[in-house]
Amino acid sequence: MIRLAVVGCGHLGRIHARLAAAAEAIELVALVDPVEAARNAVAADLGVAALATVDELPADLDAAILAAPTFLHEELGLALLERGLHLLIEKPLATRSAEANTLVAAARAGRRVLQVGHVERFNPALDAAKDRLTDAKYIEARRYSGYTFRSTDIGVVLDMMIHDLDVVLSLVDSEVVDVEALGVAVMGEHEDAATARLKFANGCVANLSASRISYERMRRMQVWTPVRFAALDFDTGTTKLV
Repeated sequence: MIRLAVVGCGHLGRIHARLAAAAEAIELVALVDPVEAARNAVAADLGVAALATVDELPADLDAAILAAPTFLHEELGLALLERGLHLLIEKPLATRSAEANTLVAAARAGRRVLQVGHVERFNPALDAAKDRLTDAKYIEARRYSGYTFRSTDIGVVLDMMIHDLDVVLSLVDSEVVDVEALGVAVMGEHEDAATARLKFANGCVANLSASRISYERMRRMQVWTPVRFAALDFDTGTTKLV
């Protein structure tokens, strides 16, 4: 039985907490959030402790899920790793690569598992196709949604496009040699719509677009190889192979 805490009781934190509470192999012990109303609402529903800071967590935990705002990931992640906890951090891992490297180094030093919530890695659409797309030459990805007023501390690249970047890098076993990108901020200081073109050393090209101010919702990717075409729909978890 894994004794678990969830840190952050926003939209994703509430989802993690409810799923953890329903899992047979997990004992959800505590929820942490500095906002009293947020933590109490979820904790009362699930019958677990509601705490204001990670310093209040009991010593006999095994792991934690960190679903706080991204700018707090390094600080809170290090605090949880220093307590000897295995850690799942909601994507993105951090706002900057230096912060991410610090978290990785701390996890390695403590021999703890550090995982990032790249959920599309486990999507049935990708699982069904990835072994047949090892020689991708061209990839298109489109990920759109309406504005949710969440994750406003980061832009659409770290909020949404990061999923497709992760999938593309898992499909193309080659070094990125060039990146062209453009982003536009509409609702705040960070980009709400963005496009990116990645060129790889092996000749593969990936075009990605993401928007969180779209009228329509879409989570789709198309992949071309010399012998095969695949259309992946991450929303429905389905793939069409030709």
